[in-house]
Amino acid sequence: MPDFVEIVEMGPRDGLQNEKRLIPTAEKIALVDALGKAGFRRIEVASFVSPKWVPQMADGAAVMAGMTRAPGVRYMALTPNLKGY
Repeated sequence: MPDFVEIVEMGPRDGLQNEKRLIPTAEKIALVDALGKAGFRRIEVASFVSPKWVPQMADGAAVMAGMTRAPGVRYMALTPNLKGY
């Protein structure tokens, strides 16, 4: 077993991207902020994919811009390719 394991919280991206109800941007920001305050050191916030295929991630830039960055936390976004998939 390794001496160190890094856990990446992916709920704001992977957990929300398939929700049928459109989650408001403010709720996504609140989730990311709460995860940072809870002590997560790595958080995958959004995915910059085509909103045609993943409408839930259409506000990724707004979420990244609106969240409060906690000291010592790395925030990430999934960027599959230039075509958006």
